[in-house]
Amino acid sequence: MKPINEKNNEHAGAVHFLSDLIGIKIFNQDKKIGKLRDIAIREHEKLPTVTHLYVIRTFGHKPLMIPWERVTDIRPCGITTDMESIEKYEGEPAESQVLLNDHILDKKVLDMDDNEVDVVYDVKLVLRNNVLYVTDVDFSRYALFKRLGLKPVIKLLFGGSDLLKKETLSWSYVQPLPEDIGRFRGAVKLRILKEKLPEIHPVDLADILEELNEEQRLAIFNELEPEHASDTLEEIEPRVQRTLISSIKKERAAELINDMTPAQAADILSILPAQEADEILALLEKENAQKIQHMLDKQEEKIIHLSTSHFIKLSPDTEVNQVLSQFRDLAKDKDEIAYIYVVDEKNTLLGVLDLKEVLQAELDDKLADIMATSVISLKPDNTLDEAAEMFTRYNFRSIPVVDEQEVILGIILYRDVMNLKHRFV
Repeated sequence: MKPINEKNNEHAGAVHFLSDLIGIKIFNQDKKIGKLRDIAIREHEKLPTVTHLYVIRTFGHKPLMIPWERVTDIRPCGITTDMESIEKYEGEPAESQVLLNDHILDKKVLDMDDNEVDVVYDVKLVLRNNVLYVTDVDFSRYALFKRLGLKPVIKLLFGGSDLLKKETLSWSYVQPLPEDIGRFRGAVKLRILKEKLPEIHPVDLADILEELNEEQRLAIFNELEPEHASDTLEEIEPRVQRTLISSIKKERAAELINDMTPAQAADILSILPAQEADEILALLEKENAQKIQHMLDKQEEKIIHLSTSHFIKLSPDTEVNQVLSQFRDLAKDKDEIAYIYVVDEKNTLLGVLDLKEVLQAELDDKLADIMATSVISLKPDNTLDEAAEMFTRYNFRSIPVVDEQEVILGIILYRDVMNLKHRFV
């Protein structure tokens, strides 16, 4: 028998994940003999190596413990072995053998201080020089969603192998498992803390949460930082919004809704029972709550109730280099950062700039020199229909609201008027 890396050169260095292998068909030469139930490993130096495949056969036939040396090929359609006598390998795993599916998968991951970090959702294996190594444990969201059967979604979100690599942790950080492992019911313990996983974009995360059951959805949502949770909540469909908000504490719901524009907040509160919405409103910032309440009371015909004051406004004497050096601070907690509104000391709107224009300007240019002075704006008593018509005509991301003296009172966001399917629009 020739080893894998000689007989199938294209598989040398191949990466496999345990979740893809469990349940895969097992062939002896060209005859199907069963399905993979588990993989036995031996801890050796830094990385464990695979020693046996634990194969379940059809009713009435004993399971097999096939030595790794008898494996000739691993493909998505099945694993091929070369055994002269199948009966020779009949048997169950020994009590001392470590099984990846039974002993490692779905076990809690603890740090050095026994604090729970996460759960092992998958295990990464790499084939090198005819040896199959266990190289990483995977407790990423990717692995979780994959285990939940959301393959179409995760292919869209996690298309590259680079992201996979970043979200796994080397087995070298896993402390040795007990020698008399038996039916291991303990936790996988790390030598170090795992780093924080990269965040998923709110739009993508909303799509995923909508596919999960209520318990899984709440568990993931509760892990999110407030800003990320708020942005994600805005993107979730009303049915799921309702169950999520009803499942979390009112204080946390208020914290998330406070971060939204009034239109987004009203859109969410409008789907809740009146008592629940009132309890959350009572916990919001007073000015924000008043705007939202106006909308909920059907007094939102005036566009001012949809406006937000969280936008960038600067004086005409501000230089481009000041904008660029301070932009991170200027943009913090703002609902719109693509436009810079230029105002005088009385808050009179003088002009507007697109961020792209700022980036293309000379560093010593003043905003007064490069701003557009003919500004399309709305009045406080304009209606939602009028705002929608203006957005459709000009395709702006936001439009300022000014009074008769051209004092800027706030801005209206495109998404609040056009994208949100608010019941009052």
